[in-house]
Amino acid sequence: MNKRFFRFVVIGFLFAILTSCSSEDSSNKTEAKLPIITVYDYSPMELETMKLINNYRVSIGLNALEKINHVSYKSEEHDAYMIANNVVNHNDFVARSENIIKALGAVKVSENIAYNYNSAQAAFDAWMNSPGHRENIEGDFTNFGLSIRENPVNGRKYYTNIFVKI
Repeated sequence: MNKRFFRFVVIGFLFAILTSCSSEDSSNKTEAKLPIITVYDYSPMELETMKLINNYRVSIGLNALEKINHVSYKSEEHDAYMIANNVVNHNDFVARSENIIKALGAVKVSENIAYNYNSAQAAFDAWMNSPGHRENIEGDFTNFGLSIRENPVNGRKYYTNIFVKI
């Protein structure tokens, strides 16, 4: 009888050790990801701007960037913010980048904006003539998203281009 009891205690003890929670177990759990926007309707001008960026990157030996609809949606949200507030800025970039990091697992996020250019080529040229914007275009990224929205009041275009490394 003592052998049975002892065996029961040992098995119970091993079961408790093997199934117990520990700080190691909790540190291995991954954080829940945010919802990801999977559908985005690109305008011809957005696609042309993305093509200009990728053609340039390839011409200097860099990888072409793959577009991610979620990143374009976050870009579109920023365009809407700038139009609604009649501003041109990077306000709330930290929140946008944190969303992209959490939703997509990105390790690096950067952003270019432009205002009041009537063509993809004009916006691209302006970015290329700006050292900081050019640095983003030539940066170590794998993906991007882009949105171009027009202010319905004055017809001026707002561009937000977010670069991501996954």
